[in-house]
Amino acid sequence: MITNFEKSDKMIARAQELIPGGGHTYSKGLDQSPKLGPKLIERGKGCYVWDVDGNKYLDWAMGLTAVNLGHAYKPVLDAVRAELLKGSNFQCPSPIESELAEYFISQVPGAEMVKFAKNGSTVTTAALKLARAYTGRKYIAYCSDHGFFSYDDWYIGKKPNNAGVPQEVADLSLTFRYNDIKSVEELFAKYPGQIAGVILEPMEFDYPQDNFLHQLRDLCKKNGTVFILDEMITGFRLGYPGAHAALGVQADLTTWGKGVANGFSCCMLAGRKDIMNLGGINHDKERVFLISTTHGAETHSLAAAMATIKAVKENNLVERNIKMGEALRKGLEDGIKAAGLSEYLTVKGHPCWLLMQFRDAKKEFSDGFKTLVMQEAVKHGLLFRGTFVFSLAHGGKELQKTIRIFRKIFKTYKAAIKAGGYEGFLVGEPVKPVFRKFN
Repeated sequence: MITNFEKSDKMIARAQELIPGGGHTYSKGLDQSPKLGPKLIERGKGCYVWDVDGNKYLDWAMGLTAVNLGHAYKPVLDAVRAELLKGSNFQCPSPIESELAEYFISQVPGAEMVKFAKNGSTVTTAALKLARAYTGRKYIAYCSDHGFFSYDDWYIGKKPNNAGVPQEVADLSLTFRYNDIKSVEELFAKYPGQIAGVILEPMEFDYPQDNFLHQLRDLCKKNGTVFILDEMITGFRLGYPGAHAALGVQADLTTWGKGVANGFSCCMLAGRKDIMNLGGINHDKERVFLISTTHGAETHSLAAAMATIKAVKENNLVERNIKMGEALRKGLEDGIKAAGLSEYLTVKGHPCWLLMQFRDAKKEFSDGFKTLVMQEAVKHGLLFRGTFVFSLAHGGKELQKTIRIFRKIFKTYKAAIKAGGYEGFLVGEPVKPVFRKFN
């Protein structure tokens, strides 16, 4: 049983004094972990990580889905080391920029040009800037059912924690619902000829129904709107090269990141040449100052991306993980059924990215019960944050271990349901929503 987090607790308290939020993405914040759980991870290898207190965990979070081959995956590290020996940043572009661009374009349908950056917010925001420049319109629409698109004003302006975002900026963003084509039709009817771009993930944990993506694409084409698919998480994970290919739909622009460099910082904006080239310097139209980042093409990160994409393809990673995910789903669902918890726990999503949902005694979604499961998982050596993120490093042994541990967790869950609540079982407070008005 893992119960010691003394060093971790002290270090995160100090980090809170030095860094706003204690870290550099809110999804890794102190308010996203159970009190009885690690707050700082020191190292990782394969599908295991170690916290600063020396506790070892089987990792089902995998760096917020950014690590799809395994921590410290040797072929990627070898590529990075080889590139670092040449330096990492220069006055002029490096040859590896064109090499990766050519390879990426050869793998991704609909990608005729590509631009690199260091984080996902940069490329999603750049996609919308292109859409506005291409159409001459000001409104954008995004899917409100999907978790996160950007820390920039166009997205955060519609969230509860939108302090610092002018209302005038927030008003330029419109929202619609996934699998609800009427909600999109209503936007086009309300803002005729005014919507520059529509952005969403191909899917999150719900599959498209009734040809939703195809209907949306057709609506965008009919209305002269740029259709953008965000493959930040789904790319090179739910399909090869991405979920949009597996689902049989093509976008005008696509954004990529967490599946392309095995944890190294590399994101991509790709798409039609007539749109992308507006950010270039070899045309006579108005200039679009698209993405201009000194560190956007650090050579070692591009080497990591090249090695990662090749490894995903050569190892048939998506097909492999689909089989693994289906086996895990069955094992978990069998355990849920055996514990008599089918009305309180559900598993949904693509086999390569499964979501567990938690309900209380009233059968309402509950962050408290979610935190209880996270806490109990930690006790048994699992790092679990509500989803199961597969990597090449996860094998049959890890699968069976996870199923065994969750059968133990389900017993605690059932006891909490019978008691009427998680309060007598959870130490500390439940995790909090990232998007909230006050701390």
